[in-house]
Amino acid sequence: MAANPRKILVTCALPYANGSIHLGHMLEHVQADIWVRYQRLRGNEVHFICADDAHGTPIMLKAQQMGVEPEQMIAEVSKEHQADFAGFDINFSNYHSTHSPENRELASFVYTQLKDKGFITSRTISQLFDPEKEMFLPDRFVKGTCPKCKAEDQYGDNCDNCGETYSPTDLINPKSAVSGATPIMKDSEHFFFDLPQFEDMLKAWTKSGALQEETSNKMQEWFESGLQQWDISRDAPYFGFEIPGETGKYFYVWLDAPIGYMGSFKNLCDKRDDLDFDEFWNKDSSTELYHFIGKDIVYFHSLFWPAMLDGAGFRKPNNVFVHGYVTVNGAKMSKSKGTFIKAGTYLNHLDPECLRYYYAAKLNNRIDDLDLNLEDFTQRVNSDVVNKIVNLASRNAGFIAKRFDGMLSEKFVEPELYTEFVGAATRIGDLYENREYSRAIREITALADKANQYVDEKAPWVVAKQEGKDQELQEICTVGINLFRVLMAYLKPVMPKLTERTEAFLNETLTWESIETPLTNHEVTKFKALFNRIDPAHVAAMVEASKEEAAADKAAIEAAQPAVSPLTAEPIEAEIEFDDFAKIDMRIAKIVSCEAVPKADKLLKFQLDIGGEMRQVFSGIKSAYTPEELVGKMTVMVANLKPRKMKFGMSEGMILAAGPGGKDLWILEPHDGAQPGMRVM
Repeated sequence: MAANPRKILVTCALPYANGSIHLGHMLEHVQADIWVRYQRLRGNEVHFICADDAHGTPIMLKAQQMGVEPEQMIAEVSKEHQADFAGFDINFSNYHSTHSPENRELASFVYTQLKDKGFITSRTISQLFDPEKEMFLPDRFVKGTCPKCKAEDQYGDNCDNCGETYSPTDLINPKSAVSGATPIMKDSEHFFFDLPQFEDMLKAWTKSGALQEETSNKMQEWFESGLQQWDISRDAPYFGFEIPGETGKYFYVWLDAPIGYMGSFKNLCDKRDDLDFDEFWNKDSSTELYHFIGKDIVYFHSLFWPAMLDGAGFRKPNNVFVHGYVTVNGAKMSKSKGTFIKAGTYLNHLDPECLRYYYAAKLNNRIDDLDLNLEDFTQRVNSDVVNKIVNLASRNAGFIAKRFDGMLSEKFVEPELYTEFVGAATRIGDLYENREYSRAIREITALADKANQYVDEKAPWVVAKQEGKDQELQEICTVGINLFRVLMAYLKPVMPKLTERTEAFLNETLTWESIETPLTNHEVTKFKALFNRIDPAHVAAMVEASKEEAAADKAAIEAAQPAVSPLTAEPIEAEIEFDDFAKIDMRIAKIVSCEAVPKADKLLKFQLDIGGEMRQVFSGIKSAYTPEELVGKMTVMVANLKPRKMKFGMSEGMILAAGPGGKDLWILEPHDGAQPGMRVM
């Protein structure tokens, strides 16, 4: 046990309460849970809390679509989330919701403190307003044509086609994503958090070691471009907390969401007599506070959140630990490919500890994306956990049970080897502390190789057949089991359930301190299989189930939408003269090559043969096609469109496609006989 136990509060980012937990979410929660379990294993006092992020326009609209109250919807989602986390053995001290009395009280307190100290301002702004739904539209609920590259169906804050950022009022032909109506401009008073007042404090804090180097460097870019006041209010209708002293004004979800960390901990403190909320959140607190988050929410946690805390008189985090995204088989998670895998779907097919181990084997303390390669996942778990570690116990336990009634030998014959294994504790502990899990796993599996090498050299199965060798056999197997015991103590933060089964076999609770001395003259229980190999068929079944779920979800969404003909959804444009049409030169083109454009969600890059001339064209049809299925096809392009310089290169034409967008897009393909370069009449 630690001589002077640390007092630590750990949080994960709050999952949004309008959807299921998937394996991308689980990366963060597994990463944090391993760190928390290691700290507890070392005798430190750790409180690990989380909550559902339960406010905002998307939740309000989804509840309306489902025909239920938002409170009912978020309560059902919370049950699902908590079941998924429990299934993966995420050992939260408390799991709560931002839609709670504690969070309302704390959000109001923080706001009032900021207002009283002059950190809140107000002014009238003009926003897009849906006249049918009678609501102001958040940026992501406005779609239209990009003002720069003229790409259609773009969100109100940035263009997936060219990467341009803008205001929703800059969109051409904006439409409400809620009703389809054309929004109008409307004035409204909004409240702003005056972030620029905290610039000096934030510059010092972001360089203090409280952030990873990559994050700290990224924050300097924001300082260089100039900090802006942050709009913290939204107008009714809105699902959230009303701003104290105002009517029809609500806290923007990103104000009360991080305060949800405090609210969840406050809820835990109210349940227990031994926890003091102020001890952990007081400005002069000597306790430790750590946030585990994804790189997509760095801005909020590294600028707004510490500034809000500082301005309201609370302590700032000791560190914000940021991780990258999860890809599957080298690509973004895909519903159509079955690689967008929900946590519940995984749990229906595979042992959660397999994923915990694989994530640990690939995680480091940098902001790198992690690829879940399903073939490597199967091979890695089977090779490391089954063949190297668990097999080490099974190779020795049978002899101890059958020949020695479960008793380990009185003498330990390999003290130097054991000292080497125990001597790795400091090194492995430091790696856990610094979130270098992949290096810790490499250390552990290297020791497993040495342990198996020892058993191979001593060959207990041979010794067991020799007369008068019983004591030697018992001593060999005692060494093998003790080496396995050390390895499992090191793996306890990663694989808690396997460790529980191991502890039942060893008849001992494993601690970092208990392994300092080998077990001798100790009775172990009858050995039972501790872990099962991953069957590739189960992985395939999980992927197939994910495809079926995605298809069912899509069908349910479509069924909920009123039937609209393509002509009704997109009426015919105003008439033009024949001479106008004649100016458009459309040609048959052969797709010679096609590739995805990095950092562009919708773009594919084409090389087109139009009959002896090659053209480079960018087209926003990535959501409907993979590059491989397009190469070699014939299609139709506008050949005399003025070349357009884009962020990713020059586009020298336009491929013609039909459909409402998303997955529902189809490129035009001519009948057999059409040749590259032929004009379309």
